[in-house]
Amino acid sequence: MNLISNFNNREIFLLIYLISINLISFILFGIDKNKAEKKEWRISEASLLLTSILGGSIGSLIGIVVFKHKLSKKKFYIGIPCILILNKIIELIIFNNIR
Repeated sequence: MNLISNFNNREIFLLIYLISINLISFILFGIDKNKAEKKEWRISEASLLLTSILGGSIGSLIGIVVFKHKLSKKKFYIGIPCILILNKIIELIIFNNIR
């Protein structure tokens, strides 16, 4: 049986959205780290946090660890895991309501 056939259209859309926003979030952390090393224009912390709040907290957390970026900032090393917990609670509620 095809795995995708187990999901309805709204669930598939939500999964695609979550994968996309997490990839974007991860990439933004990489770009910001690269720009920081070159002392160039930076992505604002508000933008990095916003992508996390919009569902990209896993990508942000992986980006923080992989790129060793924003590790000394409390709003990132505490805030992102808190946002991740909040995101997961919201995702569970949404998935249960669209099923």
